[in-house]
Amino acid sequence: MNEKKYWAPAIEKAHYILNLIAREPHKLRLMDLSARLGINKSSMFTLLATLEELEWIGKREDGTYALGSTLGHLGSAYLGQYDLAARFREEAAKSRDLLNETIQLAKLDGGSVLYLEKVEAPSRVRLVSEPGMRFPAHATALGKALLAGESEEAWLTRLGEEPFEVLTPNTITQRGTLSAHLREVKAHGYSTEEQEAVMGFCCTAAPVLGPDGKAIAAVSASLPLHKWQDGKEKSIVEIKRLAQRLSLSEAAIDKE
Repeated sequence: MNEKKYWAPAIEKAHYILNLIAREPHKLRLMDLSARLGINKSSMFTLLATLEELEWIGKREDGTYALGSTLGHLGSAYLGQYDLAARFREEAAKSRDLLNETIQLAKLDGGSVLYLEKVEAPSRVRLVSEPGMRFPAHATALGKALLAGESEEAWLTRLGEEPFEVLTPNTITQRGTLSAHLREVKAHGYSTEEQEAVMGFCCTAAPVLGPDGKAIAAVSASLPLHKWQDGKEKSIVEIKRLAQRLSLSEAAIDKE
């Protein structure tokens, strides 16, 4: 554990305890927590008793623990003050400066993605997408990052019957092709789109997760075609990091 000036070791230990209990609710007893975290039984007993008294955790009759009501109230208060658009503008500016590319935020709206915010890189070429505009979800990296979090039945209901709308010669129009693509997106935690929505532009995107681990929005980086081969991998890494910074869930982990 960290050794820092002005550091409260008991709070740090409580932090690790709460995170472990959050990952494995109703599975861990005092002995399990003590062994897993390397905290002696006496100290662990005191910490757990205090957390239980404050209702940060709750204890079952079998001696296992889960998160308590106090954390629920604090979580609700946090969400109440959370402004995704403002956070996006702050964090996306860092990604824009690193990549020198335009960064966008969008959410699903029926079978389309609705663009919410955009942090634009200086360029003589402007993207056609602006906040308030909609594009078919199946044709955009943003849309595919979001559709991948839904069941096939759910996204088919959104998109309607195939063939799906054609925007360019590269647009995916068939259910089978899109289904296979979305499985890859879900497995790797990001999506790509190569001139499927607009000729001359490619994109990478990743989902922003809510507290329940489900996608609430997605972020993307748009690259002109001539920069795609050299900039693709760097863009994927950074856009996943941006999505993680904006997410409210521990499920937002970096998938290889």
